[in-house]
Amino acid sequence: MKTGYDVIISPIITENSMDMAADKKYAFKVAKQTNKTEVRKAIEDIFGVDVAKVNIMNVNGKKKRMGRTMGMTSSYKKAVVTLTQDSKEIEIFQDL
Repeated sequence: MKTGYDVIISPIITENSMDMAADKKYAFKVAKQTNKTEVRKAIEDIFGVDVAKVNIMNVNGKKKRMGRTMGMTSSYKKAVVTLTQDSKEIEIFQDL
């Protein structure tokens, strides 16, 4: 059985995700084999918040040059979690 820490790999900290945090939307990198219900349970267990909606997308790797050879960055799964209006906010995004 997966725990919340097996599902959620890391938060995604970008300028766009910081703007979404004002609307109680948070972005996380999640394990590739997880689904929406597993992400919902993991976020509620780890942070103690109420989740209204979960959107999941697969992010493909990009081509990168390493000198004269071409390589690829790794692909990952991204989850955008929307909290309910009466829920508290996630603290890790407030400290940045």
